[in-house]
Amino acid sequence: MTATPLPPSAPPPASVIAVTTPFVPGYRIVRTFGVTWGLIVRSRGLGRNITAGFRSLAGGEITEYTQLLDQTRHEALVRLQQHAQTLGANAVVGVAFASSEISEVMSEILAYGTAVRVEPDSTLPQSVSLR
Repeated sequence: MTATPLPPSAPPPASVIAVTTPFVPGYRIVRTFGVTWGLIVRSRGLGRNITAGFRSLAGGEITEYTQLLDQTRHEALVRLQQHAQTLGANAVVGVAFASSEISEVMSEILAYGTAVRVEPDSTLPQSVSLR
């Protein structure tokens, strides 16, 4: 039995950079808008639960859940970027994910970060010295 791939979601806004670092290399932050997020709650569905239950008896990766969570995280990231864009941001720094389970059949995925406006930084990097 093979897992069926989930339908693709919308691509993220091309004009919104998302990074896990507190800065965007080659850019400088010129304005901070505050917290931005993308939230999605997704049910695993009865069919996936039954299939995953059988797979768990044999051990190993449960590909149905892996695909579901991968696509759900992607969708949360897209929503984060869309929300940041509505705030006037063109980047999100400090991006992170949090997840939780609701009623043992639903997963909540939250992508969050700080919405900022960045501009290219043409200044040469300065060397760091620890004296």
